[in-house]
Amino acid sequence: MASPLPGGLAELGVAVSIDPGGGPVLHPDRAQLTEVAAALRDAGYDQCLDVCGVDYLGADSRPDLPDGVVPERFEAVVTLISHRQRGRVRLRVQVPAEDPRLPTLFDLFPGAENPEREVFDMFGIGFDGHPDMTRILMPEDWEGHPLRKDYAVGIVPVRFKAAGDAR
Repeated sequence: MASPLPGGLAELGVAVSIDPGGGPVLHPDRAQLTEVAAALRDAGYDQCLDVCGVDYLGADSRPDLPDGVVPERFEAVVTLISHRQRGRVRLRVQVPAEDPRLPTLFDLFPGAENPEREVFDMFGIGFDGHPDMTRILMPEDWEGHPLRKDYAVGIVPVRFKAAGDAR
């Protein structure tokens, strides 16, 4: 079968699968993420469309992963797009719960700044080398990460603004 990737990228040695829509999905490990993203940028994938997180807490099996990819509790999904080739590629990186960190893609794709902050804020996955790894959606003093599956539901305090003058 021919490689679903643009020329030269098959030599990176990264597991590849095909998504249900027929698009390529690369599965680099954490150490390969920056190298693979740089190779894709050099191949014309010049825009980072999104970075998102997934929590697989309690998932007994992950049949969607290719052989050789070790499933972890968390996963970061990066979507890159090539306007010239009219194509997109996804990177799915497994992130262990014991050390939820990835290298930032900000230096390669400046548009990844806020999506990486959202993943940090909601899932607690940090991005090493990010210029402003702070919360973006929740207040700075918020404890926990609301999109983690083990986040305690129902303990969100209701915050009211001060009541105005009576009419």
